[in-house]
Amino acid sequence: MRELTFGYSPCPNDTFAFHALTFGLIDTSIRIAPVLLDIEELNRRAHHGEFDLTKLSVGAFAAVGDRYTLLRSGAALGHGVGPLVVTRTPMSLAEAVSGVVAIPGRETTAYRLLRLAAPSLEQAVEMRYDRILQAVSSREVKAGLIIHESRFTYADHGLHKAVDLGDWWEQETNLPVPLAGICARADLAADTATEVERAIRASVQYAFDHPEASREYVRANAQELSDEVCAQHIALYVNAHSLDIGYDGMRAIRRLTHDDTANR
Repeated sequence: MRELTFGYSPCPNDTFAFHALTFGLIDTSIRIAPVLLDIEELNRRAHHGEFDLTKLSVGAFAAVGDRYTLLRSGAALGHGVGPLVVTRTPMSLAEAVSGVVAIPGRETTAYRLLRLAAPSLEQAVEMRYDRILQAVSSREVKAGLIIHESRFTYADHGLHKAVDLGDWWEQETNLPVPLAGICARADLAADTATEVERAIRASVQYAFDHPEASREYVRANAQELSDEVCAQHIALYVNAHSLDIGYDGMRAIRRLTHDDTANR
């Protein structure tokens, strides 16, 4: 079997979950060439079908058309995992979106959720997710839509939570928040896609069974995150849905991707 390119993020949840697959620690005929990129960059590259396997925001699924097929393993879903809108001073969501809001990308699930929760949003500026907290602190923007580890560190910047969009989604739907999934390029042979799905599931299970095995790999890609933040990040985003999306997870993905009010 040929080597498959696999695009995933350098965030602790991905390096933890896919460490065993990347370094050949599980029994599989799959060999991968990992490419670690920011999630919005992965979303953009999916338009051209650049990678055989890729992590994608659920909010980006519609944009890639028939290029990719969602796998049931490796996904990021759950309860209490949603993006936040943060501001310099306490205010409501309506007040926060009355000015310029920094977002981590127009194809991210975070932005799709924000469009649903705040349809009055008019001014959004895209920037890399790890720049957003500073942009809010420095008054470059009125509010920031934050993802990944920023939900654990925004208070260190003196910022305040205007809304937890995960809480909003769960109250609206009674479903888990569907953040991202692993997708296989649609032209992969069916038996290859099946083995990839099994191998990713085995990699996640290996991570659960051997949580210390990936420590160096996680730290090497975690920029300046503390061990505590890395651990919080992993515990939040890698869960039972990462082994298998599950019935409620698939319902949540269908609900989010078919809500036309966010397609504006």
